Amino acid sequence: MPATTTETATLTVGEKSIQMPTVAGTENEHAIDISQLRQQTGYITLDHGYMNTGSCLSAITFLDGEQGILRYRGIPIEQLAEKSTFIEVSYLLIYGKLPTKQELADFTTLLTRHSMIHEDMKRFFDGYPSTAHPMAILSAMICSMSSYYPQAVEPKRQLEQLDMTVARVLAKMPTIAAFSYKKSMGQPFTYPKNSLSYCANFLHMLFAVPAEEYHVDAEVEWALNLLLILHADHEQNCSTSTVRLVGSSGSNMFASIAAGICALWGRLHGGANQEVMEMLELIHADGDNVDKYIALAKDKKSKFRLMGFGHRVYKNFDPRAKIIKRACDAVLAKLGKSDPLLDIAKRLEEHALSDNYFIDHKLYPNVDFYSGIIYKAIGIPINMFTVMFALGRLPGWIANWKEMLESPNTKIGRPRQIYTGPTEHSYVPIEQRG
Repeated sequence: MPATTTETATLTVGEKSIQMPTVAGTENEHAIDISQLRQQTGYITLDHGYMNTGSCLSAITFLDGEQGILRYRGIPIEQLAEKSTFIEVSYLLIYGKLPTKQELADFTTLLTRHSMIHEDMKRFFDGYPSTAHPMAILSAMICSMSSYYPQAVEPKRQLEQLDMTVARVLAKMPTIAAFSYKKSMGQPFTYPKNSLSYCANFLHMLFAVPAEEYHVDAEVEWALNLLLILHADHEQNCSTSTVRLVGSSGSNMFASIAAGICALWGRLHGGANQEVMEMLELIHADGDNVDKYIALAKDKKSKFRLMGFGHRVYKNFDPRAKIIKRACDAVLAKLGKSDPLLDIAKRLEEHALSDNYFIDHKLYPNVDFYSGIIYKAIGIPINMFTVMFALGRLPGWIANWKEMLESPNTKIGRPRQIYTGPTEHSYVPIEQRG
C-alpha cells in the first residue's frame, strides 16, 4: 500500500488555494492525490491519453522507463526470463508469489485438464469466413465462454469461482487461438495433448496435421516460453487499463479479457510487431535497399519510420529487447532459416547498434522488432502475431482484473471531459432548415 507523505501540494485557482495530499509507492514513486479536486474547486484535470494520471494502486508490476527496469511482483524480468517458465510467471502475477513445487504441479495439472473447449463452441468457427482475423475470433470466443460458465459471471460468485475461471481462460485461450489459425488455413483442428507442456501443446495444435508426425523443437518451445514471459505484463498499458475499466463496472473476467483483446488489436499497441514485418516486406519489395530506408529514417522531412525501434516508455533501453535478442540469434542459428526478410532485419539491427544517429536518438531495436522475427522464423503467419501477444499478456490481464475485484478502493471508471461543442440552442423544425 502507498504511504501518505508529510508533503502536500498547493493548487491555486484564482484567489482560492487548496492543499492536496501526496502519496509514495514502495519504489519511491510519488503522486498527488486529486480525488477531492472537483468537489473542492469545481475543476478537473485535463490529461490527454492519461499520461500523467494514475488510475489505480497496483502491486503487480514495476516499470521504470528511465532506468530500463521491469519487475514482476518485485522480481527482475532478467531473472524470470532465465530461470522461470510462463506457467510459473502466470502464477506469480495472478497470485502474488512464486508457487511451491506442489502448487506449481497442481496449477499445471489444472491447466492441462481444462485445455479443451466445449464441443459446441467448435461450431462457432464454422460461421466465420476464412478471411476472418484471428483477433476477431479470439475476442468473440473468449466472451462467448461466459455463456458456458454462467456461475462464474454472477457478481456474488465471481470470487468464489475465481481459481476455476483463471484456469479456464489460461488453458482454453491457446486452444481457441490455434483453432482460429487452423480455420484460416482450411485445416482440421488439432486437439490439445495432455502429455505436452503449455507452450509445446500450443505449437502442436498450430502445426500438427493428420497423417504426419509433428515433433516440437525444444529450441522453438524455449523461445516461445521466453516470448510469453516477456509480454506477460507491462503495467497500465492500453489493453490492461481497458480490462480494469471494463471490469470496474462489475463485468465478468471473460468480458473484460475480451475487451482487452480488442484494445490490443490496435496497430499502435499489439500490432507493432506486425508492422515490423510489413516494413521488412516493403524494403524487400524495393530491392532490399536497406541504406535507402536508413537514410529516410534520418530525414526529418520523410514520413518513413523504422518500426520496432525505440519505445514510448523506455528512454534508454528496453530490458526485454536485450533478452529476446539472444533468443532471436539462437533460434535463427538453430533453424538455419534462409529468408530475405530476416537478412534485412539483421542489417537494420547492425545499423541501429553502430550508427551514431540511432545511438544518439536512442533508437535501439525493441521487443517488437525481435519478436516478429522469431515468430516469422518458426512459421507463425503475420496475422497471428497480435494473437501471440494476447497469449502472453493474458496472465497480466487476469492479475489486474483480480486485483481490481479484490480492492476496496475500486470504483466504476468514469473519466470526465471538457465539452467543446455548441452552446444551448433551440430545435429547428425540418421545414425551416436551410
